Amino acid sequence: MEVQKMFEVFCKAFNKIKPYLAMVSLSFGYAGMYIITMLCLKRGMSTYVLVVYRHAAATIAIAPFALYFERKTRPKLTLPIFFKIMLLGFLEPVFDQNLYYLGMKYTSATFASAIVNILPAVTFIMAILFRLEKVKIKNIHSIAKIVGTVVTLGGATLMTLYKGPVMNMFGTSSAHTGTGSSSSSSASSSGDHKWVVGTLMVMASCVGWSAFFILQSFTLRDYPAELSLTTLICFMGMIEGGAVAVVMEHHTSEWALGMDSRTLAPIYSGVVCSALAYYLQSVVIKERGPVFVTAFNPLCMIIVAVLGSLILAEQIHLGSVIGAIIIVIGLYSVIWGKSKDYNPSPLSLDSTGKGDDLELPISTTNGTKTIAATTIVDDTDYGVQLPKSQK
Repeated sequence: MEVQKMFEVFCKAFNKIKPYLAMVSLSFGYAGMYIITMLCLKRGMSTYVLVVYRHAAATIAIAPFALYFERKTRPKLTLPIFFKIMLLGFLEPVFDQNLYYLGMKYTSATFASAIVNILPAVTFIMAILFRLEKVKIKNIHSIAKIVGTVVTLGGATLMTLYKGPVMNMFGTSSAHTGTGSSSSSSASSSGDHKWVVGTLMVMASCVGWSAFFILQSFTLRDYPAELSLTTLICFMGMIEGGAVAVVMEHHTSEWALGMDSRTLAPIYSGVVCSALAYYLQSVVIKERGPVFVTAFNPLCMIIVAVLGSLILAEQIHLGSVIGAIIIVIGLYSVIWGKSKDYNPSPLSLDSTGKGDDLELPISTTNGTKTIAATTIVDDTDYGVQLPKSQK
């Protein structure tokens, strides 16, 4: 009996931390993607082609699981759901990723991963607009969400407008040599322009990614088959991304692959950061909501900063460090405010946070009839408490 109780306690504890484990694992997965993708882009691969190959790899990886595990539970694919999936295939696979890759190309993997920390704030704003989040001005947790969102966006703005001196944080060389003040000034001006444009691209990609999370949460209500939904999103991303790539890239040589990062990047990012990520995000969104899913970016930023400095020899500027710290402070203000929104229950909860009404049979002198009782979760046996008059 003691072993059984210990096993039950372990299972309950594991169920509570599963969403955290999933998102921490994805943070490491995304960090690897940033580094490998940056190496791939430096070798000259087109961002548009990379998006197509990435989602082709993702579709091939996830489709067999969807066909097998959801063959009996897959809902009917109606026209409205199909249109939502088409839009999902555009928002993240095409719009977000193309802008993000271009922005990372103009800045750096470390900087781009830091800017992405505005994602929870942008998602929170969109969630309010689409009534997925409730804000009460007199509630301290709602105030924390609002203040955290403003602080996060302020940190992103600082990173955009101020670079500052190079920080030699991991022993990498930051020396620059120049042959003349005129050429140095010209290069600096061109670099600053690309830095601002790249930053705006990454911020725009965050808007697309946030919209993807919001629409994904709505789509899951009508099409609650995570594996099938992931497969369809990846497939539509490949088709729509292919159309964009054909228009933007006119040379067949851009589609060539090799036995290097040009092949590794699409496969790794497709399998880990599209197929696996979309599926895990769908599962966690159904349980915790879209804001929770976006709350683990700072961990990814730290990993990328270390790897980017050591592997890619990327420079970290003072403005990036200060802005990232401000973003993290604002981010966790949002998370703290969000923490009171989740009330775990083994029974389903409706949008108001109240238990579902269950039809329970009771015995009467005239026979058996049903009454509606509000479910009240008991911590010990998950029972349903009946009104006192019926006990």
